[in-house]
Amino acid sequence: MKRILISGLFSLLLTGIAYGRQTTGGNGFNADSAYAFTARQVAFGPRVPNSPAQLACAAWLGQKLAQYCDTVYRQQVTVTAGDGATSLRCINLVGVINPAATRRILLLAHWDSRPWADRDRKKKKQAIDGADDGASGTAVLLELARVLQNSAPGRGTVGVDILLADVEDYGKDEWQDASYALGTQYWCHNPHVAGYTAEAGILLDMVGGSKARFPMEGFSRQYASPVVDAVWQAAAAAGHSAYFPTEKEGYITDDHVPVNTIRHIPTIDMIHLPRHSETGFPEHWHTHRDNMSVIDKHTLQAVGETLLYYLRHL
Repeated sequence: MKRILISGLFSLLLTGIAYGRQTTGGNGFNADSAYAFTARQVAFGPRVPNSPAQLACAAWLGQKLAQYCDTVYRQQVTVTAGDGATSLRCINLVGVINPAATRRILLLAHWDSRPWADRDRKKKKQAIDGADDGASGTAVLLELARVLQNSAPGRGTVGVDILLADVEDYGKDEWQDASYALGTQYWCHNPHVAGYTAEAGILLDMVGGSKARFPMEGFSRQYASPVVDAVWQAAAAAGHSAYFPTEKEGYITDDHVPVNTIRHIPTIDMIHLPRHSETGFPEHWHTHRDNMSVIDKHTLQAVGETLLYYLRHL
């Protein structure tokens, strides 16, 4: 993803507890499991389009979704990179929980990793692990699926659709914003179910870093302000306000933009945006430092428990 140069930080209200709270109930989100799911993806190697690692990881992700979900859809197509010439294999996976429910919530994350380390000082043309930028969000959604398989939200009246989108991070600034989120763009035009819609969508991106800060991103407020409010209230109720300050941030081009503008599903971006960052993103963003060393179980726990609280109180 890349940042659009529209910014502004407005402090509204900051409440919270100390970082570090971690619980793992038998019927709750397990950070150890989410961490292991992150590590398993990284172990395949960089998950870039057209690579053997892409195929191997997609097969594993499909197996995990099939284990936890009622139905799994696989979209394997070819998309064209932002250079207008390069053909890229794209594999989107959708896991459906409680398919009979008419009320639906969309959860999504990208699972590919960046083929270049353009923010690094060395080996700029070498693919990165993408432990945080890609694997962490996917891992949280897998763990949520595991928890939800026997306890559908809304007392069984709400269904959850988990979109694991491919080819999000093959973009470049010189190719413009449309070169990002290619897998999600494809899904938006060709959803797994004809006419698919949901009452809300939540995108997870870089949700595993230590002491992460998830402010209220600009497009999320523009298109899905009620969803922002509900999720941040859930974070406070779950005891994780330290990670979710009620502060407004700039606008981020990410997978939630096409979901909002093409499918018209009010969708928010839960993304780590630290203060006082040169790029607006964590220091490991688009570098080789985006490996398992930056993944913090406490952050995974905070994100997972927040989402679980939100879903269970719909």
